[in-house]
Amino acid sequence: MPGQKRATYGSWKSPITSDVISSGVVRFDSQIAVSGNDIYWIEGRPSEAGRYVIVRWRNGTCSDVTPRSFNARTRVHEYGGGAFLVDRDTVYFSDFADQRLYRQDPGGDPTPITPAGKLRFADGVIDRKRNRTVSVCEDHSLAESKPVNSIVTIDLNGGGIKNLVGGNDFYSSPRVSPDGTQIAWLTWNLPNMPWDFTELWLASVGSDGALQGASKIAGSAEDSICQPRFAPDGTLYFVSERTGWWNLYRWRDGAAEPITEMEAEFAAPAWVFGMSDYAFESNSRIVCAYSRSGRSFFAIIDTDTRQLHSLDLPYSSIDAVQAMPGHAVLLAASPTAPSSVVRIDLSSGKTEVLRRSTEVKLDVGYLASPEDIEFPTENGLIAHAFYYPPKNKDFAAAGDEKPPLLIFSHGGPTGSTSSGFSLSIQYWTSRGFAIADVNYGGSTGYGRAYRRRLDGKWGIVDVDDCVNCARHLIREGKADANRIAIRGGSAGGYTTLAALTFRNLFRAGASYFGVSDLEALEKDTHKFESRYLERLVGPYPDRRDLFIERSPIYHVDRLSCPVIFLQGDEDRVVPPSQAELMVEALRKKRLPVAYILFQGEQHGFRQGKNIKRALEAEFYFYSRIFGFEPADPIDPVQIENLA
Repeated sequence: MPGQKRATYGSWKSPITSDVISSGVVRFDSQIAVSGNDIYWIEGRPSEAGRYVIVRWRNGTCSDVTPRSFNARTRVHEYGGGAFLVDRDTVYFSDFADQRLYRQDPGGDPTPITPAGKLRFADGVIDRKRNRTVSVCEDHSLAESKPVNSIVTIDLNGGGIKNLVGGNDFYSSPRVSPDGTQIAWLTWNLPNMPWDFTELWLASVGSDGALQGASKIAGSAEDSICQPRFAPDGTLYFVSERTGWWNLYRWRDGAAEPITEMEAEFAAPAWVFGMSDYAFESNSRIVCAYSRSGRSFFAIIDTDTRQLHSLDLPYSSIDAVQAMPGHAVLLAASPTAPSSVVRIDLSSGKTEVLRRSTEVKLDVGYLASPEDIEFPTENGLIAHAFYYPPKNKDFAAAGDEKPPLLIFSHGGPTGSTSSGFSLSIQYWTSRGFAIADVNYGGSTGYGRAYRRRLDGKWGIVDVDDCVNCARHLIREGKADANRIAIRGGSAGGYTTLAALTFRNLFRAGASYFGVSDLEALEKDTHKFESRYLERLVGPYPDRRDLFIERSPIYHVDRLSCPVIFLQGDEDRVVPPSQAELMVEALRKKRLPVAYILFQGEQHGFRQGKNIKRALEAEFYFYSRIFGFEPADPIDPVQIENLA
């Protein structure tokens, strides 16, 4: 373009700074609630030390509900979600500091309604007929054993807690019928995760509030059920994967009747509580989101005819769907629009943005558009990624230089990435990096068969797909083969370390709270994931050989490129020892290595200052390894063994 400066990739100056990302952005939780005409959601605010705040939209105005001394976040399953519920104008929420359930009436301060102790609560609903909540409870009072999970009732007058359902390893999604006569819930046992095999149970409620005639109505070894909820007329709906795709069903006349029959996903894996991909606008209309090939769509379903009508909305990522008469409310993003709370007029299709995750206005000349790519991988299969080219209206490449490529490996690994707008990705592309955000085999959104490619193959299939994506882009002339890096967090950090250790393609990497020792992870993790690796790797200790074989820490002799490690000191999912073992091994091998331990951070960074430091540290690390000069001053990072 005329007027562009020619400069080395990586050295381009960009308006998308670390300050914009760390302080000018909020993170929306996966839960939205509607009460009358009011809409509620949770914002994670890096600028407030990562505090989670309940926000209410009323008549065009947004206001904070929870005071600054409260952090609305539950630690059930460690990942949380479903941290609040609303009954008319009263809000009930879990506070992160003590995990007690609090009640906040209009104009008043939050008051605890559960006792101090070691109980955690999530995913609650109101049983108005009996003036109680029905919630998931996780009891951590038995120090020598794993926590006990159950469904309990909490009296809203005196806060008395009674056990309603127990005995299994996990519970979620307790839901009360509109007339209060029935309760449905999900349950599962180890070694299953909620996307492997869950059971849907239904029971009547007796005059004393206890359950009667409980029976399993759905769920099998090849079926995971999620998101049960009652329609206004009392019909129970749920999402089932019995066909290999998560589709919508209802329980009618003692059988499951399909509402949708599509090769599409009407739900996502239940890593957290409170997820919602459909809601009832009325008894005859469902509003929903579904995904195909990594892209989300919004639709209306007529419950009488079971006809689905998709609306043409300008969004590629949609979740947290709720409804109110004549409108749907959801979280949505597009490749160029940030995640936002959006209200949709169902009669006109018009959208109204109630809140954006960032108010930063950026010229599209600095924004890279994602390209959905398919590429060949092992065993004659195809894998998926979103490719972002370098983009900055003020700069062009120097000569025939090809850009450095950064492979993003998402966490989970039972998860996915989307093409929704990401300031973090644009931070890199606007400075001259190409990005490939890979949905490797095992990712969700492509059906059960694609997700189960990773069964028994974690550390193999995901690594192969990341490597083959990079090779594909090198062949296409879209990347410099000598400046290829990979980065990821949590499970994505494991894929990163495995790719750096067991393959020879990458020249550098960044591990955010990543796993280096599968055996240590197996022995030292929380209950929810305590047997997750049984499906992904194999049974332990019977197949300890596989855990050792695929753990980078035992094969550091095969690692021959620089790595930066970024870790929270309070991480219970992947403890700091996982990073520190790897750092020490790299020190002994005298490979370039950097390690930053962030105080007060858990699994995922939430404090603005730490988000800023981590992003800049990673960029600085690559600048020293790949030999370019950043356009902006960055506090240096200590890189050991750097010649």
